[in-house]
Amino acid sequence: MMSPAGMTKRAAPVLACIGLLVVWQVASLALKNDSFPTAMGAITAIPDILGDKESLVNILASLRRMAMGFGAAVLVSIPLGLLMGRSAAIAAFFNPLLMVIYPVPKAALMPIIMLWLGVGDIAKTLVIFLGVSLPVIYHSFEGAKAVEEKMLWSGAAMGLLPVQRLVRIVLPAALPEILTGCRTGLVLALITMITSEMIARQSGAGNILFNALDMGQYDTVFAMIIIVGAMGICLDAIFERVRARLVRWSEPQFDMPLSFS
Repeated sequence: MMSPAGMTKRAAPVLACIGLLVVWQVASLALKNDSFPTAMGAITAIPDILGDKESLVNILASLRRMAMGFGAAVLVSIPLGLLMGRSAAIAAFFNPLLMVIYPVPKAALMPIIMLWLGVGDIAKTLVIFLGVSLPVIYHSFEGAKAVEEKMLWSGAAMGLLPVQRLVRIVLPAALPEILTGCRTGLVLALITMITSEMIARQSGAGNILFNALDMGQYDTVFAMIIIVGAMGICLDAIFERVRARLVRWSEPQFDMPLSFS
């Protein structure tokens, strides 16, 4: 049987959402502004969006681009971060490049990327890739750097080659830190996905949102914001369950309850 503390912890996110909706409803009724619909008005618009075939195709297209950008970033960033964490020469080469890219808002790169690659999926996927890469590289770097040298010496004594030590010792030891970076990158993938689609407006959830704003369909605008938020919560909850299984042996240094998991 679940303890009262456990029940409270599980119910807290739901109660917070209900409280937010109540405050939203009261504020909307008090302000009486057409551009700020009630919470109930936005919620009742959600079935219309999800029941529309074209809207569903747009949302699925967004998720596809997000998955492609996130997957490509993970495949490139984890090996790079691990190599930087174990090689001072590689870190010295890539650090200046990353420090130049890091402070630039990825949405600000979208017009340049559009000039080079057009407004199709490649440009949007590249923006998502850039947004996800930096936190994954950083956390992979920190995880690899924290691996104890005596573990690597033991591997070398057993005849493991440098690549084998990286895969069989450094990667597992750094995995908790890597997955923290991936979780951060997942949120950034969602943000950059919507931002890129609002700039290069052809298809996607961001396109639905911006078109509704242009036409003054404010219920639809806020409904799409709720849908995007729900997508983020669901993706984070799924990822957190996978992370908990993969690094069950690792005690987390802190708990950030961002999801309903």
